[in-house]
Amino acid sequence: MLSKKTKYGLKALSYIARKRCENPVLISEIAQEENISQKFLESILLTLRKNGLLGSKKGKGGGYYLIKSPTEISMASVIRVLEGPIAMLPCVSLNFYEKCDDCPDEDACAVHELMIEVRDNTLKVLENRTLADFMD
Repeated sequence: MLSKKTKYGLKALSYIARKRCENPVLISEIAQEENISQKFLESILLTLRKNGLLGSKKGKGGGYYLIKSPTEISMASVIRVLEGPIAMLPCVSLNFYEKCDDCPDEDACAVHELMIEVRDNTLKVLENRTLADFMD
C-alpha cells in the first residue's frame, strides 16, 4: 500500500509539473491546491530536493521547481525516494536486497518466485510512467 507521504509527493510533483512556469512554486500554494498539510508537505519536498528531483529558491519569489524534465522523472524513482523498495519482500528487491531469515532456500521458495513476478510487473509499469503522464 502506498503511504500518504508518497501519495502527497506524487500530487505535489505533478502540481509543480502542471504549472509549467519558470518561477518556483510556493509550498503554501501546493498545500492549498492539493489539500495537503503544509508542515507535512515541507518534509516531503525537502526529501525530494535532497534526492535530486526538486530544486528550491529561498526568499521573495522562492519555492520549489523541477530540476529535470517531467519526461525524465519515472514513477519508480519517485516511489523509491519516498517509499523505499518497490519489491514487497527484501529477498526480491533489486536495490535493497536482504535474505529472508525464515527461508533456507530462495530458489525453492514459492513465495519468492511469485514476488519476483510481482516486482517485475510493478517495475514495468512504474519505469514506463513518468511525471509527464500526470500533467494532462
